[in-house]
Amino acid sequence: MKIDELYENAAPTEADPLDGVTETAASGLAILAERVEQIIRYCEQLLEENRALQEHRSELRAECDELREKNEQSRARIEAMIVRLKSLEQAS
Repeated sequence: MKIDELYENAAPTEADPLDGVTETAASGLAILAERVEQIIRYCEQLLEENRALQEHRSELRAECDELREKNEQSRARIEAMIVRLKSLEQAS
């Protein structure tokens, strides 16, 4: 009997118990890698959203400053008109 025939006729051996663990670990690592990629994409999205919000806030602050300045100018003009009207009223 040749050695090859011995292996062919031998009873099948049980699968290596670590094969399942290795496959499970590889599957777990693949899942973990995908989750990490998702988190990275989410962080990038949040960074972009944060940048856009900061830019918008800056624009709103500039608009608010402009409106305050216009409000002060209007207040000054109205006060000047009141003074002129009072002086006209006293002159009559």
